[in-house]
Amino acid sequence: MMLLIHDYAGHPFQVQLSRSLARRGHRVVHAYCGSTVTPRGTLAATAAEEGRLSIESLDLGEKIAKNSLLRRRSQEARYGQLFERLIDRLSPDLVVSGNTPSQPQRKAARFCSRRNIPFVSWVQDIYGVAAQKILRKKLGLPGKLIGNYFIHLDKQSLRLSDAVVVITEDFIPTLRDWGLPTERVRYVPNWAPLDECDMRPKDNAWSRQHGLQDKLVFLYSGTLGMKHNPGLLLQLAQKVQSRADTRVVVISEGAASDWLRQEKERLGLTNLVMLKFQPFEVLPDVFGSADVLLAILERDAGAFSVPSKVLTYLCAGRPLLLSVPPENLAARIVQAQAAGLVVAPEDEEQFSDAAVAYLDNAKMRAEFGANARSYAEEHFDIEAITDRFESVFELARSSRRPVADTRAELATLST
Repeated sequence: MMLLIHDYAGHPFQVQLSRSLARRGHRVVHAYCGSTVTPRGTLAATAAEEGRLSIESLDLGEKIAKNSLLRRRSQEARYGQLFERLIDRLSPDLVVSGNTPSQPQRKAARFCSRRNIPFVSWVQDIYGVAAQKILRKKLGLPGKLIGNYFIHLDKQSLRLSDAVVVITEDFIPTLRDWGLPTERVRYVPNWAPLDECDMRPKDNAWSRQHGLQDKLVFLYSGTLGMKHNPGLLLQLAQKVQSRADTRVVVISEGAASDWLRQEKERLGLTNLVMLKFQPFEVLPDVFGSADVLLAILERDAGAFSVPSKVLTYLCAGRPLLLSVPPENLAARIVQAQAAGLVVAPEDEEQFSDAAVAYLDNAKMRAEFGANARSYAEEHFDIEAITDRFESVFELARSSRRPVADTRAELATLST
C-alpha cells in the first residue's frame, strides 16, 4: 500500500512505525509539522530506505504561536490546507493522522472522505477536551464555549474516520459518548523505539560535556506547556540547592522554559541547569547521565494525555519520578512495574520530598531502573506493534463508507 503517516509532532516512535512499515514493502510518506518546537526523532530517510520511505516537513514559514489563541487558530487553518494539498498530491491508499490539532485533523478527514481514501485517526490526546479544560480555567465561560467548538471538530473527525486508534482504553468511554461505533476503535498503547534508546553509562561524552558525570542528576526532558507545572522543577532545585553534588537539569524550550531561566537567575540557583532540546541521536547519553528522570502533568490533563516521554524514559534503565494523576496510564505503568515514584500533581512539597528520598538510596534507584528497562524490553517490540497497525489498516479499508453515508452521519452532529 501507499501510506501517508502524518504525525504533527514528529516524535520518535511514530517515525519508527513508518520505517517498519516501509521494511514490510509498503511505500510510506511520513509527514510532520516543521513549524513546532518539540523533541523529534530521526526525520531523514537513509539511503537504504530510499524508494520505500520519504519524510516531508509541512512548514508554515513561521513558528506556531502557542500563546496566542487567534493567531494559532489562523496558523492551524493554514496548516490544514498544507495537509490537504499533500494528500491531494500523493493520493495515498490510506492516511493515518495523529497528534494533530482539531482544525487540520477535521479538514484532512473531510478531504479523505470526499476522495474515498480510508482515514485513521490516531488519538494521542483528546484535543478538544484538553482545550476546553485549559481555556475554561483561563477564560471562564468564553473558554468553555471555545472548547465546545474544538470538541465539535473532534467529533466530526472521529465520525469521518474509518478506524480510530486510541493509546489508552481510558479514551474509549468519551468516544462512545460521542456516538462513535466501538467496532471502529482499536487500542494500541504507545511505545518508545527500543533499538534507538539503548542504555548508556552515566560517565559518557554528553555528561562530561556538561559536567554531570560525577553529580546526582534529576533530569526533565520534553515540552513544558499549558498542561505542565514548571514550578515543580523550580521547587525541587530550591530543595536540593544545599547539596553541591546534585543538579536539576531541564531540557526544554518555550515560554515555561523561559520563565524557569528567569527564576534561576533571580534566585541564583546554580544547581538548575537549563538546556535547549538535544538532538535525538544523543538522547541515550542524555538519559544515561541522569540518576532520576522526571515527568509532570497537571491533574486536569490526566484524562486526555499520556506523556510519551515516560515511555522513552523506561528504555534508559533509570528510575522515574512522576507528578501526574494516579489514574493516568503512565502512572499506572510506573507503579505496577515498580519503576519509580508517583505523587499528586498539585503537591510541590511531596514531589521534592520524593526526589530527596532517592538521593541517598542507590539500591532503590538501581532496582527501579532495572524494572523500567525490563518493561520496555517486554512491551516495545516494533514487529508486534506493526502487526497491530496493519490490522487497523485492513479494518479501515473494509469500513470505508460512501460519501453520502458520512454526510448523513455528520448531519446528526448539528441537530
